[in-house]
Formats: sequence, structure tokens, C-alpha cells
Amino acid sequence: MGDAQRQEVALLLRRLSVELDAVGARFAELHGLGRTDVRALVAIMDAARAGAALTAGALGAAVDLSSASVTALVDRLERAGHLRRVRDPDDRRRVVLEMTATSMAAGAEFFGGLQRDLLAAMGSYTDAELAVVRRFLTEMTDVAVRHQRPPGDDAG
Repeated sequence: MGDAQRQEVALLLRRLSVELDAVGARFAELHGLGRTDVRALVAIMDAARAGAALTAGALGAAVDLSSASVTALVDRLERAGHLRRVRDPDDRRRVVLEMTATSMAAGAEFFGGLQRDLLAAMGSYTDAELAVVRRFLTEMTDVAVRHQRPPGDDAG
């Protein structure tokens, strides 16, 4: 693959990112959420899917917010019924964040069709092709995450 093809792939990746961002913005608009609110809910959902509990501190790191900003974010999302604070069953001193059933249902309703269509679009790919796509998307996501940090920040 030559440089021109790589540039075309990068442009297609950008286009996909813009289109997925528009889908997320529409969800946020429908539910009175801001961009950071949606990022926070996704971080909580992803942690739960991975079998991990997310604390407010870990959420702050995930969405790059200060402690005070995270507290305000969590308070706002809790008041709106999107998440709740619960005691960690393994360490009762620790409080973790969970999405509410209502919030999970709203996400499933809104994004369910997209998920079904994405899976259907992948139907013609072999397992080997999907493994390459998975590796590609993981590496491209890692690049994007590195570019979120200020220049000179070598954390992560």
C-alpha cells in the first residue's frame, strides 16, 4: 500500500469518526447531555462490560477532568437519573459509579440499530480480516488518545 492509499485510509477513518461523533451528538441532544456527559457514560459502560467498577477518580482520568469537575459531572448525571453511586461490594469504603437501567435502556434503544447494522456490514469479512481490522482500529485509537494530551506530556 502506497502513501496515497494510506492517506485515503486516514481520510476514511476521519470521516467515520465525524459520522460517529454526529450520531453521539444526536443522542446527547435528545437526552439533554453534553459531550463530556456522553464520554463519561461510555467510560462507565465500558468498565462494566470489562467487569471492572469505575470510581469517580478513575472516571476523571478517563475523561480528563479535575476532581472538582468530576464531582459536578457525577452530581449532574445522578440528578438526571443517568447514573448512581453505589458501594463497592468488595470494599464497602469505596464508591463506584453505575449507569441506571433507564440510561442503559435509552442507549440500547438509540444505538441498537446502529450496532445491528455494523454487525451486518461485517458479515462478509472473514475472522482473519476482522482480526486485522481490530488491530488497526486499536492502534489508530491509541494514536488518537496520544494526541489528546498536551505536547510534552509523556504519560500513558
